[in-house]
Amino acid sequence: MALPVVGPSGLVVGTDLSLPMLDAANARFAGQRFWSVAADGHGLPFTAHMFDSVICQLGLMFFRDPARGLEEFRRVLRPGHRAAVCVISTPERAPLWGVLAATLSHYLPDHRDTLHLSFALSDAGHLEGLFATSGFQHIRVTRETRATPFESFEEYWAPIERAAGSMPQAYRALPENDRRAVREEVRARLEQFEANGQLEMSVEMLIGAGSA
Repeated sequence: MALPVVGPSGLVVGTDLSLPMLDAANARFAGQRFWSVAADGHGLPFTAHMFDSVICQLGLMFFRDPARGLEEFRRVLRPGHRAAVCVISTPERAPLWGVLAATLSHYLPDHRDTLHLSFALSDAGHLEGLFATSGFQHIRVTRETRATPFESFEEYWAPIERAAGSMPQAYRALPENDRRAVREEVRARLEQFEANGQLEMSVEMLIGAGSA
């Protein structure tokens, strides 16, 4: 979404700790004004006041220190320019991930906190406070809800079987019998969102933004 905004004279820089994620991005945006950088969000390898905008999509809740990450976002922004982050709301308002996290926690109780990291910034007041602590001004936190349709449960489940993400990786590490049980339990809990064989779940996100 950022590429058409920056236009032919701009550049989108994508950072991630994961080299496979960067490889996928490079393949997807080959020939476009996109540059990938392997980096830790707690210490971005860029000079101060380098960027017009910073966007963090479904990432900040996984930072060891989200406030430190926001401080880095502000540092690399030009004065007066804005950063925006998108994080997941509560498990109940994001059943797409909430049901899976709750089910896996029954089988991996010692990993419950890790499995629920996706929802670590679901409190709007807390997210606003992190922006303020990190030095941002003109802070705004809004809620956005989107319908997420799937043609079938199998379509929803396919990325989990491919271990795409932290919760799917936890699922794939379970013994086969437990994996089957998790799948059936998740299917049963998602039946309330099923109609004519299709799944449609509403997912709420929090969008936090502030000026450097």
